[in-house]
Amino acid sequence: MKHYRNFALAGALLVLFAVLTVMLMYVDISPIGPEGSSVGLSAINAAMADLLGVHLLLYIVTDWLSVAAILIALGFAVLGLVQLIRRKSLKRVDPSILVLGGFYLLVIGAYTFFEYHVVNYRPVLIQNVLEASYPSSTTMLVLCIIPTAIMQFNRLIQASRLRTAVNTASIIFAAVIVVGRLVSGVHWLTDILGSVLLSSALVMLYYSVVQYIALKQRQ
Repeated sequence: MKHYRNFALAGALLVLFAVLTVMLMYVDISPIGPEGSSVGLSAINAAMADLLGVHLLLYIVTDWLSVAAILIALGFAVLGLVQLIRRKSLKRVDPSILVLGGFYLLVIGAYTFFEYHVVNYRPVLIQNVLEASYPSSTTMLVLCIIPTAIMQFNRLIQASRLRTAVNTASIIFAAVIVVGRLVSGVHWLTDILGSVLLSSALVMLYYSVVQYIALKQRQ
């Protein structure tokens, strides 16, 4: 029954993300963004934007740091490819790696969807361009890749001290990027909140599927 609760939690997080998204589309909309762009939940977003200001150096630093997360994802993709080549069968590739591949495709799909279906634009112009900002793609990327990577590290790294050190560094890395992204002022508060909810839902879905497969294999 536990795996059903896991799926239910993933669904609940997704519903919360959907509720936030709908609110941004219909509640307290005002043209407070650059070039008169409209923003939902404008009162809280404007208040936080005024409080934090804009720090473009943090934006650049977090952009570059996020490349490390992409490299981690590529590393697991290479691991899956190596297993496929050596074991000569897709069925013999570790199930969690296969699910991880599907998870990455789901994350890419979510990113692409919101690039073409714009909910909010950034509170600042980037190189004189008004860009989509909801949900924060960098935040979503890091909060999807790092937690699932930690799940893999727990499985692959046998030495407990090394595993703890790697996991701790990973958590700090993710926290720095998320906080840095918010403080940089290139996103509205709700952009970050939306990313946290969506990535949490997707990660919980990944965890639920992996646990379900493991349960079936033990039966």
